[in-house]
Amino acid sequence: MGLEIERKFLVQGDGWKSLGTPVLFHQGYLNRNPERSVRVRIEGDMAKLNIKAQRGTLRRIEYEYTIPVKDASFLLEHVCEQPTLSKHRTKITIGDCCWEVDEFHGTNKGLVIAEIELETEEQSFEKPDWIGEDVSDDPRYLNINLIQNPFQNWKQD
Repeated sequence: MGLEIERKFLVQGDGWKSLGTPVLFHQGYLNRNPERSVRVRIEGDMAKLNIKAQRGTLRRIEYEYTIPVKDASFLLEHVCEQPTLSKHRTKITIGDCCWEVDEFHGTNKGLVIAEIELETEEQSFEKPDWIGEDVSDDPRYLNINLIQNPFQNWKQD
């Protein structure tokens, strides 16, 4: 069992794009309950089955298993709740931390989020200049919710 402590931020500009290589992600959910989700994801040439249980806004219990891409493709097409989600993820290491920048597609096009996993909720970390507003406590930015309420449907302030 793993405990995931994650912070999410909006991304400003495109200064991050030259810092890593994007990988296409395609994911769907067998169960979209935000408190207990089961996700299937294809990440480039790999696939994973992921189980998460919510424990507060920053903490989640997480189990993740590698599965054959063929099985993941079948699950995404025939078993997962529709629609599914696509994005490009770029991993960027800054200091001792790895940032994951997600650039969304489809009805979430225009949304770019950076995530950082931490050892503790109080852990300090360096924020690159392309990191914007902290949206860790806003449930709209969870992938599971972006499927049900896509970014392009939000009223822009």
